Amino acid sequence: MKNKAIKMSLLASLVTLPITAFSADIEIKIAHGSSTQFHMHKALEKFASIVEERSNNRIDVTIFPSGQIAGDTGMIEAVLAGTVEMAVEPPSFFAKWDPAFEVAELPFIYPNKDVAFKVLNSEAGDELMHHLNDLDLVGLGWMEMGQRVLTNNGHPVKSPSDLSGMKLRTMKVPTHIAAFKALGANPTPMNFGEVYAGLQMNVIDAQENPISQIYTQKFYEVQDYITLTNHVLALYLPVINKSFYDDLDESDQHLLKEAMAEAIEYDFGLIEAENDRYLKEIKESGVQVTELTSEQRQKFIDAVAPVRESFRKRVGADLYDLWMGKVKELSVN
Repeated sequence: MKNKAIKMSLLASLVTLPITAFSADIEIKIAHGSSTQFHMHKALEKFASIVEERSNNRIDVTIFPSGQIAGDTGMIEAVLAGTVEMAVEPPSFFAKWDPAFEVAELPFIYPNKDVAFKVLNSEAGDELMHHLNDLDLVGLGWMEMGQRVLTNNGHPVKSPSDLSGMKLRTMKVPTHIAAFKALGANPTPMNFGEVYAGLQMNVIDAQENPISQIYTQKFYEVQDYITLTNHVLALYLPVINKSFYDDLDESDQHLLKEAMAEAIEYDFGLIEAENDRYLKEIKESGVQVTELTSEQRQKFIDAVAPVRESFRKRVGADLYDLWMGKVKELSVN
């Protein structure tokens, strides 16, 4: 009944969406919240191109960026209701239905990005993907948003004490909010679309996002300092409605997964190239960039250690222990 109500409300919002010029055998609508300039959108365009070409246009893929369908978790609700077939959202957004998804983006758990993706593509990541099936969703892989870093308009941040009292916009994610409280900041959840104005009008002092978002959303224009904390590897989880997916031929299921894997590889290349260019331009604009030493970063890691452990029960002890065990194992190999 709940999904039916969601579906009816979302159908009304979809009546103004563009209609494709021809009728394909299968139509897939993908919703996401980022701009068309963002690397993830470009990767989804690659996905769409591969799917359409290799299906001989039997499958038509239409992408709706910038929250056109809905905001935040609303896009996931649209997939659950079947009004769109796919959405690409951070795993932490799925915690509204299952707190287990918070484990992937716990603060300061990965020593580097390579280890993170080894964990995501291990049995630990597979176990988390299985949780999607209970929501009538299928995960198609792990996409990277980028490593989250901190910006502010007050002073350079080199230690947790530098965050004391700072009003910092963060996502509406319990682990992120708890971590910044532990670091002494005043975390302030705010919708993504309100962040630029909030910084410009000094409603908030700081925010944290990957370099690509800081650049494409022009947050650096209204911030004076960046600290490369790399405190969370921000991820995207592309999902498809399970009932829709199960109705596809096995060959089409394979095509979607194959196309997404290629799109993810393409996305990795975009991120590496863009981050170097974006950071160079941000520095040239006059923003002061601070790179933490290993000793400085360790102070942040130690400060949020109790926060990570406090989420063990919420995430699920078995999954938490499996995840952290994999991080430890893969960090030394």
